[in-house]
Amino acid sequence: MLRLLLLAFLTLAAVPFHWSLSATAPVASAAEPLNVVVTLPVLKDWAQQIGGSHVHVTSLMTGYESEHTYSPKPSDLVAVRKATLLFEVGAGLEVWVSSLVKNAGNATLRVVTTSKGIELIQDRPEPTDAAHAHHHATGNPHVWLDPEAATTMVQHISDAMTTADPAHATNYRANTATYLQALTRVHQESLARLQKVPSRTVIVHHPAWPYFARRYDLHVAGTILTQPGGEPSARHLHTLIETIKRDHIRVIVSEVQLNQKVPQLLARETGARIAVLTTLPGGLPGTETYLDMIRYNVLQLAQALEQA
Repeated sequence: MLRLLLLAFLTLAAVPFHWSLSATAPVASAAEPLNVVVTLPVLKDWAQQIGGSHVHVTSLMTGYESEHTYSPKPSDLVAVRKATLLFEVGAGLEVWVSSLVKNAGNATLRVVTTSKGIELIQDRPEPTDAAHAHHHATGNPHVWLDPEAATTMVQHISDAMTTADPAHATNYRANTATYLQALTRVHQESLARLQKVPSRTVIVHHPAWPYFARRYDLHVAGTILTQPGGEPSARHLHTLIETIKRDHIRVIVSEVQLNQKVPQLLARETGARIAVLTTLPGGLPGTETYLDMIRYNVLQLAQALEQA
């Protein structure tokens, strides 16, 4: 009996002691990732490269829509309402962002324009379609196709994340440094590859390439589409055909997101080759990241110019 009473006492004494340990033990809880919204896939790639597991990134566009005329969906409104940061290219590209942000009603949201500080190239009208040409009020916004401009854009993203989430600032800075080293390496490889091509003059499908052309010393002799969603006039096509034949232009730069009918027509009439490139990551197989996209575009263009 004495042994049973002693055993019961020890059992009861152990209960509160065991409960006390459980109640005071620290509970591991993962911090919520920084909620980020971007307008384009290229910005999503950069945000993920810099943020890693510390960020959750939503891209409003897939890359197959027109940046100029995009109409936000209800899900975009919800995403912006929950976000801490919103990254845009700016320079008049995403004119719909301001109304989206206003309608979302997120008072703590910070909108970051990643093209800030980049010198913009002014669009020049095509001689034949000047009356119908589309011009960006502040300059051509396709700055990300220049890897050196991309460096500025990446730094804007990194700085904004570091400010919004100082607990992971060290990670963001380290990831940024690593990424910019890779970007510099790809840029140098691209310069070396395109320096070898014998011909440096092209016709482009859409006015997205002035920064790329300037960085890699290419000459754009004409543009097929001079306004978003429009079609070139017969007069404009005739002038392009004459230009291609007269100047012995052998390559037409098209884009996977655009209808290939007109470039194919010009190619049949002139014998020029078509190089189908992409302006955004994921547009073609093997272009899932920005670095992959630059490598792909440079390789395809260089091969087309050499074969021509």
